[in-house]
Amino acid sequence: MAKKTPPTPLLDELEGGPWPSFVEGLKRLANDGDKPSATMMKDLVGQLEHSYENRMGYWKGGTVSVFGYGGGVIPRFSEVAEKFPESSEFHTLRVQPPAGFHYSTRLLRDMCDIWEEHGSGLIALHGQSGDIMFQGCTTEKVQTSFDALNKIGLDMGGAGPALRTAMSCVGHARCEQSCYDEVRAHRGIINGLLDEMHRPALPYKFKFKFSGCPNDCVNAIHRADFAVIGTWCDDMQVDQERVKEHVARVGRKQMIDTVITNCPTRALSLNDDDTLDVDNRSCVRCMHCINVMPKALSPGKDKGVTILMGGKRSLKIGDLMGTVIIPFMRLKTDEDFEKLNELTEEVVDFFAENALEHERIGETIDRIGLANFLDALEIDVDPNMVNHPRTSSYVRTDDWDEEAAKWFEHKKARSRETEKTGLR
Repeated sequence: MAKKTPPTPLLDELEGGPWPSFVEGLKRLANDGDKPSATMMKDLVGQLEHSYENRMGYWKGGTVSVFGYGGGVIPRFSEVAEKFPESSEFHTLRVQPPAGFHYSTRLLRDMCDIWEEHGSGLIALHGQSGDIMFQGCTTEKVQTSFDALNKIGLDMGGAGPALRTAMSCVGHARCEQSCYDEVRAHRGIINGLLDEMHRPALPYKFKFKFSGCPNDCVNAIHRADFAVIGTWCDDMQVDQERVKEHVARVGRKQMIDTVITNCPTRALSLNDDDTLDVDNRSCVRCMHCINVMPKALSPGKDKGVTILMGGKRSLKIGDLMGTVIIPFMRLKTDEDFEKLNELTEEVVDFFAENALEHERIGETIDRIGLANFLDALEIDVDPNMVNHPRTSSYVRTDDWDEEAAKWFEHKKARSRETEKTGLR
């Protein structure tokens, strides 16, 4: 006789209201006949209700892994196993998704079949590191689950003090704003650093994220230790006829209210003939005008990436946004991608050797200073590393362009001297 789902008056309240509830999904799995996965979910629902009653969590960690791997499994053991025996072990397997989240329906069906056979049937797409989260598995089934997933082409993701699973947006496959091949950059870097993911040996976690344009659809700037953001270094492309069509459709007032005045650096102006002037030197790639008028405006033709490091949530020194390390790098040729891969290896090596325990790379940079970090990686200081140089209300920037020109001239002179002497 199939085990009944216990009464859950507190969880039932979460099913009310206008928004979808996770409780509905848990109950649907729990009521799926007399399958082992359904039995496990019945006890999970019971334990969750018990937690709500007592306002306590009843999970503890441990050590669970698969052969040849040091990470990838998040162990969860119940502290009330005698009351809810079928969910006494509820481990999670972190599995790497395809770069850009490109799934075939066949792959999705295979994933569901495997987890229904070996686990609870509960799958989360995706965790903050991008992982497919296969939630709910006994210790006995962890290895068999991984073997089945590996057979259909999936690999374990990162967990613990290690390189974590990377994320990349759908990018150039479907988005006209894409400025580089996100999937190639993603796979090339992760494949080159796979040992750091599978065998945790870093001071703390390290995340890569890849966004094809400054819209940053995978939240790389504030959630990634190493963020690769698509951008361009020439003028934004403007189709003036499309601009006129947009103005004719929405009216000059709405065009000014929704586009012109929303430019953070006042780089846009609307002419009397309804054409658009763009001060490209002041454009900070916020993407707002392009998002409003995607047919009229688009990124420039000379595309590449900006690399930022240090983004993270609160830890030792609070939330951090990524700091610009490489203002612009082209990613078109094999040599360009190889250069990016070499940089990532140098950064991870530096992090492994110099970071303190339980410290993210952003906190390392904050502790030792950006200048020392750049010097260690042999990266020249660049004026573009300054944060918002034209929008500070406390610093006069009238002559910054002239000073930047002097700096670039000095850099050229230094390069000429280096070529002449043969010294770095």
